[in-house]
Amino acid sequence: MNRFVIADPQLCIGCNTCMAACSEAHRQQGLQTEPRLVVMRSTEESAPQMCHQCEDAPCAAVCPVNAIRREDEAIVLNESLCIGCKLCAIACPFGAITLSGSKPLDIPDDVCTPLAAAAPRSPSAVSPLLDWRTGVRAVAVKCDLCSFRPEGPACIETCLTGAIVMVSSEALDKASARKRQLAAMPNPGDWHEQAANGAIVAATEGEHKL
Repeated sequence: MNRFVIADPQLCIGCNTCMAACSEAHRQQGLQTEPRLVVMRSTEESAPQMCHQCEDAPCAAVCPVNAIRREDEAIVLNESLCIGCKLCAIACPFGAITLSGSKPLDIPDDVCTPLAAAAPRSPSAVSPLLDWRTGVRAVAVKCDLCSFRPEGPACIETCLTGAIVMVSSEALDKASARKRQLAAMPNPGDWHEQAANGAIVAATEGEHKL
C-alpha cells in the first residue's frame, strides 16, 4: 500500500505554514517551488488539499514519457522527464497536480532581433492548465512525500497544530483493530475509559503479535 498524508480539518487553522514549508523544501533541492498542497477553506473549516498517492494512479497511467512512477510506497514525478503535456493534471480526480515553471536566469526578457516581431505578452492568469508565459517551460508538480528529506514531509514537520499526519499500512491496521474493538463493546462509551487505562492499546498490540 502506498503511504499518504492526510489533514484533520478540526485541527487545521488555515495558516498556510505547510504550503510555505513545502515550497522552501523543494526550492532547496532545485525543484519547482510551487507548493504541492493547497489550503482550502469553507466558512467553518480549512484543510490542505493534497495528493492521495493512489494505488492505481491515473496520473501515472496517462503519462506518455513515464515521468510518474511508484517508488518507495509513493507516486513520484520526475520533473526532468516531464514534457508539460498536462495529461496528469487532467486525469487526477482530486486536482492534486498543477503546472509550474521557471525562466532560465541567463535568458533576457527580450531575445528578439531588431528585425523580428516582438514576443507576445503573456495572457492574464486564468488557470495553471491554460496560462503560459514566454520562455517558460511548463512542468507538472505533485506531492512526493519529500522523499529527499530524512525527516519526512516538510508539511508534517512544520504544522503548528499537528493537523497533518502520515498514514501507512501499519497505521491503518491499528485503526481497523480499534474500530473492531469499539464495535464489539456493548457500551461504546466504555472505549474512552479502557483507552485511558491501556486496555485498548494492550489488546491491539496482542492482536498484531498474532
